[in-house]
Amino acid sequence: MEVELKYRVIDPAAGERLLRARSIAGFRASGAVRPVATDDRYVDTADGAFGHARIAVRLRATGDGRLLTIKGETTTDGALHRREEREGPAGDGLDPRTWPESDARSLLLALAGDAPLHEVVGLRQARRYRLLRDGGGALVELALDDVEVVAGERSLASFQELELELKDGDPARLTPLLEALAAEAGLEPVTTSKLERALAALAADGRARAEGQSIAVSEDADRPVAGPAVAPAPAPVEAEGPPRLVVGKTPGVEPGDTIAEAGRRVFRFHLARLLAKEAGTRSGKDPEDLHDMRVATRRMRAAWRVFGDGYRANRTRRLRGRLRTLAGRLGAVRDLDVLIGAVEAHRDGLSTEAAEAFEPLLASWREQREAAREALLEELDSNDYRRLVEEYRAFVLTEGAAAVVPPSPTTPHRVRDTAASRTWAAYEQVRAYEPVLRWADIETLHQLRIAAKWLRYTLEFYREALGPEAGVLIPRVVAIQDHLGWLHDAEVSASLTRAFLVAEASRLTPAEVDAIAGYLRAREQEMVRLRRTFGRPWRAVAGASFRRLLGRATAAL
Repeated sequence: MEVELKYRVIDPAAGERLLRARSIAGFRASGAVRPVATDDRYVDTADGAFGHARIAVRLRATGDGRLLTIKGETTTDGALHRREEREGPAGDGLDPRTWPESDARSLLLALAGDAPLHEVVGLRQARRYRLLRDGGGALVELALDDVEVVAGERSLASFQELELELKDGDPARLTPLLEALAAEAGLEPVTTSKLERALAALAADGRARAEGQSIAVSEDADRPVAGPAVAPAPAPVEAEGPPRLVVGKTPGVEPGDTIAEAGRRVFRFHLARLLAKEAGTRSGKDPEDLHDMRVATRRMRAAWRVFGDGYRANRTRRLRGRLRTLAGRLGAVRDLDVLIGAVEAHRDGLSTEAAEAFEPLLASWREQREAAREALLEELDSNDYRRLVEEYRAFVLTEGAAAVVPPSPTTPHRVRDTAASRTWAAYEQVRAYEPVLRWADIETLHQLRIAAKWLRYTLEFYREALGPEAGVLIPRVVAIQDHLGWLHDAEVSASLTRAFLVAEASRLTPAEVDAIAGYLRAREQEMVRLRRTFGRPWRAVAGASFRRLLGRATAAL
């Protein structure tokens, strides 16, 4: 079991100082700094058997030959990493059946079967390390690694990392080091592996080369910088992390994309938007930043519904769960913003005396809103959120990550094969409400709103692959979603206003009761109006003209 602390080196001076320090948090240096160079190559089968099993297989060239290392799934808690490793000798070539026997080789063969291995990506490392001991007998190896990501012999990126691996002793002995390094401004905890960052660099390079561009990873931009392909390629610049996601105009889904890669384009598109709005959400200066960040989480959750079967469920379950938590925190604040905004709009049309009577209701909702905002900020400051961002970043930048391999080339697995049926299935879910609309209660209409939302998102995700008719269809579906959304907002505000009157009536003045009750009646009247006028947006989607346009849009696939 490997237990270590891992940090991205932001300030090289900090890494050098720690490497040369005589003592750190009760650990004293033992011996001189020693250099060692390694050349690591990560391998997999053509169908990604090792990646699907959530292991990494590394071949390391040493002075005594090659060493096979199989790394299990990593569990992280901030900078602290734990994972199981198995090692054994590896002979020449990529046929493990010719290598010396070992537990590591047996596990590799069990996973790969007869499938040949191929190199995925390489890491060249110039490591400088020394040993540290504390008074309790714990032994730690502190290493400063200069890492270069390579594909064959091409250099893709480079970065520096500080690692402190427990060689002997109780893992609890790492706590003083963890606390001391948390105060180091020149370091940043790393929750992804070197391999994950290498795969992100490889994916970025592949996209740039496909577009006829070269790519270098820039330290100050933290994102790929693409330009015309020339020879020789520009030398890579040290990067402190994976490429930054740039907000684009469209996801760029194409008919030839597999389901998994089309979904990855959509996830990447909306993750960039989510991150672009994080700072504004934290500051709270403009409520629209929080709204836009929430919308991005909604789109990403919808993308799991549309594209989720393109990925292995056991490898994406954690991504879905963490996104659900974040969406809930954002939604709690946004819903109260909407409630408060509606009351304030109603109040602005009243006399000063009548407007003041709304203060108890507004004060209650503002207090709830502040508590929800505090919970949101705690979420954004948490290790869980940091891991969510890093894991999603690696996921959206790594082509093939967690993708389901189709059982045969003739299995429908591309956008052009599947988008039509998926879009029509989403439409069927909406049209199925037609027989019950006349008698539908609020909950049924809310479920119809959700069905309309999925249809809208499906059309939006596939829009660039569909015919131009999609641009006409989407606004019609949006009109249904908006209309039912206003109805839902009116029902929620009426319900919460009624609950407030019941709970607080004994503490309210007659003027306050009258004013708040008047708002309740206005919300109930708005519900009646919205139900009565729903027919027009509904007919625009349920009618034959919508189906004809949808047929032409999907025929373009």
